[in-house]
Amino acid sequence: MTTTNTTLQERIDEAIKEARKLSSEGKTTQAAEAWDEVEELFAEASHKKERTNFQKYCQEHPEADECRIYDV
Repeated sequence: MTTTNTTLQERIDEAIKEARKLSSEGKTTQAAEAWDEVEELFAEASHKKERTNFQKYCQEHPEADECRIYDV
């Protein structure tokens, strides 16, 4: 169902639409699973927003001195 060109927001919108459809049709088991998927997508979006610019920099440049992690 998900393509590589689909944004996270588009995936959320589609999942909500599907969950609402299943709920209105009385398909409780499938609706519950669809709402679980919506919740997971919201969690994914929340985690993506929490990254700081420094974290983004380190993800793009893991070799940079300021991004190194040392065990002490």
